[in-house]
Amino acid sequence: MGAGVEEGVVETLARLVGVNVTEVVRAAGGVVWRRRDERLEVLLVHRPRYDDWSVPKGKAEPGEKDEDCALREVAEETGLRCRLGAEIGTARYVDRHGRPKVVRFWAMEPIAGEFVPSEEVDQLRWVTPAAARDVLSYQRDAELVDALSGLIEQPGPRA
Repeated sequence: MGAGVEEGVVETLARLVGVNVTEVVRAAGGVVWRRRDERLEVLLVHRPRYDDWSVPKGKAEPGEKDEDCALREVAEETGLRCRLGAEIGTARYVDRHGRPKVVRFWAMEPIAGEFVPSEEVDQLRWVTPAAARDVLSYQRDAELVDALSGLIEQPGPRA
């Protein structure tokens, strides 16, 4: 359990909510970004099942490293193969089934691919970080976009 998850996060969350470590849902995703006309844009996905706007993410397969999960889930939801950048945050919450969930996120730059709508994700939207805050359904996703924006916009090595 916890392949690639920072030491103790899963165990601490499990203890706080009173479950076994094996009941903690591991997931990963990415904040996909690009520059368009010198502007930073991030990619948002619409999930019709929940009628929400989010960043791409999903559950890890047994034994799968978090980084591999993030790349796989972004590709599955968006059709884009991406280059993995810096880790930008971890979300910890209780999912709709009452299970504790730990989701790690990375900055990602697309390198190839094309979106095809599916039952899971029916729309994509490239927006500026400021616009993303107005569109995203969850505050935790807006905080990830802010973290990415701060990382990309600061001088020095990029994500």
